[in-house]
Amino acid sequence: MKPVVALVGRPNVGKSTLFNRLTRRRDAIVVDVPGVTRDRHYGEATLGRRSCIVIDTGGLEPDTGDPIYAEMARQTEQAIVEADAVILVADARAGLAPGDRVIAEKLRRLKERVAVAVNKSEGMEPETAAAEFHELGLGRPLAISAAHGGGVSVLMERVLQPFADEETPVYREGKHPRVAFVGRPNVGKSTLVNALLGEERLLTYGEPGTTRDAIEVPFERGGRRYTLVDTAGLRKRGKSHGAEVEKFSIVKTLQAIEAANVAVLVLDALEGISEQDAHVAGFILERGRAVVVAVNKWDAADRAARERARRELAWKLGFLGFADTLYLSAKSGKGVGEVLRAVDAAYAAAMAKLSTPKLTRALIAAVERQMPPHRRGYARPKMRYAHQGGSNPPRIVIHGNSLQHVTEAYKRYLEGWFREQFRLSGTPLRIELRTGRNPYGGGARQRQAPDRRAARGGRRRRS
Repeated sequence: MKPVVALVGRPNVGKSTLFNRLTRRRDAIVVDVPGVTRDRHYGEATLGRRSCIVIDTGGLEPDTGDPIYAEMARQTEQAIVEADAVILVADARAGLAPGDRVIAEKLRRLKERVAVAVNKSEGMEPETAAAEFHELGLGRPLAISAAHGGGVSVLMERVLQPFADEETPVYREGKHPRVAFVGRPNVGKSTLVNALLGEERLLTYGEPGTTRDAIEVPFERGGRRYTLVDTAGLRKRGKSHGAEVEKFSIVKTLQAIEAANVAVLVLDALEGISEQDAHVAGFILERGRAVVVAVNKWDAADRAARERARRELAWKLGFLGFADTLYLSAKSGKGVGEVLRAVDAAYAAAMAKLSTPKLTRALIAAVERQMPPHRRGYARPKMRYAHQGGSNPPRIVIHGNSLQHVTEAYKRYLEGWFREQFRLSGTPLRIELRTGRNPYGGGARQRQAPDRRAARGGRRRRS
């Protein structure tokens, strides 16, 4: 097992910057605003031949009456319980703060392996930057710069040194479904992920916008692995102006959709289907991601609300007719068991391998059933064969003559036909038409003639 290292400290000391530096990715939001990170955020760090799991946590703000900080503290304490070692991150420019002392006292009581990293020390003498943090009584503090990388490798060598005899090969992640839970704020995305996990891994709070980052959670059920990604709620564009953190959250959510294999679009049965829901669904479709529609809070909706939700699904999200629609309650757990079944089916369809002979036979059957429309003044399109051009989403490439005259309506007919024949439920499907060029046309002969003359001339010159 890889050692697990938790990053803890007061808000805005640079924990997320250090997390990004260690994981060599930009998975954690970094903004110069306290309290941006609120959930536990996991990533893998590699140091030479060794690797470890790093947990980014929300800022610990002792003695605050704000309930959201109390929830963040609970998430951080859970990360400490999970960790084999803890890095207490402090701020060299702010100096030793009372909050640092309170956190250090908690860590001493837990008797964890703790290292003190004095961040933001660039431009300062290391010993001077770290001097006052000796008072914490957690060993010799190390001055680092998470933004520029100074001192970070020395820090990690010290943290991982006790695990040197437990050397672990660098982990290479195999192929498994990556599932993003997306939707408007406060529709129950985090509650749904927690219900699937069977524990309160993600912070839930009765206030829209509690989740601000895209949080990845490795998960396994029935011997099958998943990566579940909880995302920030996507607000209307007008509601995000002037909020820097909100803009970053939207970007992270869109990136999470693009990086996913399957998107679970979570809707609110009580509030109905909004235009914003349709925009999110449109982005999922545009990126070609497999999708499952989860209508949450179904047990709390009365008959009128349920009928309205069904009508609006057909009206506003009709373009997702290929996706499974689930009616569930993340809070009570009713219907939650169907989510992974639908995810598995959508993932299998998105990653399906379709053989050329089967695709070609299906194409011929589709044309026999309904030929492409013949436009006056143009040759009738003639379709010869089909092959698969990619997956996630599946892309079917059709070759033939005069295919530039195929109508969009006929392409939709072919899409539905292939979806039915190969049972591609839950994933978009791309149809690409390629018209062949006659290799024996005059243009080809004309291009060959100069080459032959040059070859004959070359032989005469050599003789």
